[in-house]
Amino acid sequence: IRDEESGYNKNLFCIPKHYEEDLERIFIPHGLILDRTERLARDIMQDMGSHHIVALCVLKGGYKFFADLLDHIKALNQNGDKSVPITVDFVRIKNYC
Repeated sequence: IRDEESGYNKNLFCIPKHYEEDLERIFIPHGLILDRTERLARDIMQDMGSHHIVALCVLKGGYKFFADLLDHIKALNQNGDKSVPITVDFVRIKNYC
């Protein structure tokens, strides 16, 4: 997203009441995030080939993205030509520095 990007008018989206006063514009719509997450899952499956996938989620903020990404990977794993083993684990970090 370029710095001069004005985003989308918030009236084009369903926004929970408790966020209405805090938001001015929407820069990345949810549908675009879902589409990119699905594309990332496809890229991971293609890059990993038949290798075992170890998925590691950094709690707490990454959980929703992680769950969505894993759902797409699992769907590709079940509906694809090959099945790749997947191991899932979680870590919690107190300090990112």
